[in-house]
Amino acid sequence: MAFAVEIDWGMHKITDNFGPRGATLSNLLSHSSGLGLEEGDPMVPIGTKRVYSNVGIDHAVDVVTKGNEPGEWLNDRVFRGLGMSNTRLEGRASSGVVGSTEDLMRMGVAWLRPDGIGIETRNRFVKPFLPDLDGIVPGFGKFSPCPWGLGPEIRGEKHHWMGDWLPSSFGHFGQSGAMLLVNLEEKIGVVATSSEDFGAWAVAMWPEWTSAARTLALAS
Repeated sequence: MAFAVEIDWGMHKITDNFGPRGATLSNLLSHSSGLGLEEGDPMVPIGTKRVYSNVGIDHAVDVVTKGNEPGEWLNDRVFRGLGMSNTRLEGRASSGVVGSTEDLMRMGVAWLRPDGIGIETRNRFVKPFLPDLDGIVPGFGKFSPCPWGLGPEIRGEKHHWMGDWLPSSFGHFGQSGAMLLVNLEEKIGVVATSSEDFGAWAVAMWPEWTSAARTLALAS
């Protein structure tokens, strides 16, 4: 969302070369930069495989913030504008956002309407980038293809945590056990936070739970 604001404000373009090795902002946000999960992990050529990369997200944030405080950047671009008063960054940008379930709901609504960014920009960010790439969704295994937008994961034909949601559905989950899932066609979304870190319980429960949440939302 913060990068989408940057695009809307004309501060950057998704085709900008952010490096390393010539990777664009789109490559970094869609996890197609070839970088590994963390610094020092094995790399692959750019645009050849979907490799989830925390270090890639951190690098993109470093380029945009130019050494300034990432937490303030997120406050300015997202949290204040959306009224996410209980959300803050603790630690690295790729994994350190801490907040309430209610604030996560505000984020979900912001993607649906959208709030804070233009509709064309929102649609660009939730459209698969290099849609035919194979890749791995951490915790759920390899998928061929493994579609991803510019930040959000796209369900496509993957059978995993997004349950029976439509192929155009998009979202994200984290190691904290939090997740957000949205579908623009059906105008629905679901968010959750957890007192348990992501693990086998989530892999087993989420596909059924997200499907049940969709059924309930469509019936209401």
